[in-house]
Amino acid sequence: MVGPIENEAMVLRKVDDMSLESKPITGSLSPGQCLIRVKACGICGSDVHYLKRGRIGDFSVRNPMVIGHEAAGIVEAVGDGVNNVKVGDRVAMEPGVPCGHCDLCKSGKYNLCPDVKFFATPPIDGCLANFVMHPARFCFKLPEDMTLEEGAMCEPLSVAVYACETKAKVKAGDKVVVYGAGPVGTMTAMVAQGMGASRVMVCDIDSSRLDKVRSLCPQVEVLNTRELGGSEQTAEAIKGELASFADCSIDCSGAESAVQSAIKSTKSGGVVCLVGMGTPDMTLPILNAAIREVDIKGVFRYRNTYPTCIDLISNKKVNVLPLVTHRYSFTNEDILQAFEDCRRGEGRDGRSTIKCMINID
Repeated sequence: MVGPIENEAMVLRKVDDMSLESKPITGSLSPGQCLIRVKACGICGSDVHYLKRGRIGDFSVRNPMVIGHEAAGIVEAVGDGVNNVKVGDRVAMEPGVPCGHCDLCKSGKYNLCPDVKFFATPPIDGCLANFVMHPARFCFKLPEDMTLEEGAMCEPLSVAVYACETKAKVKAGDKVVVYGAGPVGTMTAMVAQGMGASRVMVCDIDSSRLDKVRSLCPQVEVLNTRELGGSEQTAEAIKGELASFADCSIDCSGAESAVQSAIKSTKSGGVVCLVGMGTPDMTLPILNAAIREVDIKGVFRYRNTYPTCIDLISNKKVNVLPLVTHRYSFTNEDILQAFEDCRRGEGRDGRSTIKCMINID
């Protein structure tokens, strides 16, 4: 038996209606499950979207749901058959639990499982709480030199790792162009560097975001595309800066013009990865891509990335802590403030937010 254990969780009931509630942990751990005491949980743009809009695509909040999906914590108890972690271990939690039985799961593409249960994707409860039960196979032990905040950052970092490692297959010496200087774009640039890319360029129309990238990643080149005109001019500017085409381009903006530029500025036989979620339909230079065999690859969440994330952080190839710009305590007032700061893109201190982190004592 586990519990009853007193447990508070941040529950989203409907648009603009969210607060801490008592949700005691009761019952038993199933075989293969762990009870995790959550210690750090990041706030994602999707969390804010559910609070302010109540839905993302086909997923809508119809019943009260615990929010949060970027978390790390400490193992409090383990069920039968768990041998990869033990009580007291600090772990990062991969938030998506696939069915394991469908054709996509059997082929290894579990991130595309139609029945995946993903933290804080309706109707599945998230992990912004004192405790959460989670399958041990999706709990990854953190080395002693990693903080719990770094463990929580493995979730957003996973998108960048999946794009660079699995989809774009970035290798030493590559020239990589990233579109979008938000948190995911910044981490994608960091990962590309960590994987040995010789040149990494980040493009955006926001000079303040590019300044932040420059401060976090001094070796990354930046290009403000606001005054360049259309996608053709942007592509030419990129090729001029690189003195060649890019080996691969990764769009984290979702902007149609960025994807157009990415196709036009990527080398024949190269790869364009689509990470950003833009409009459902786009006008793209498909013939340009076809006759030059530029592969266009979609990126949806991630799979098998957490070990790589932990390795990159632990071995100091990627430094995610500077991305945590604002920290909050586990109180109703502070959590609501964190969501508001994320929504506005600015904290109470006047600084721009990148990642807001809730620390749970």
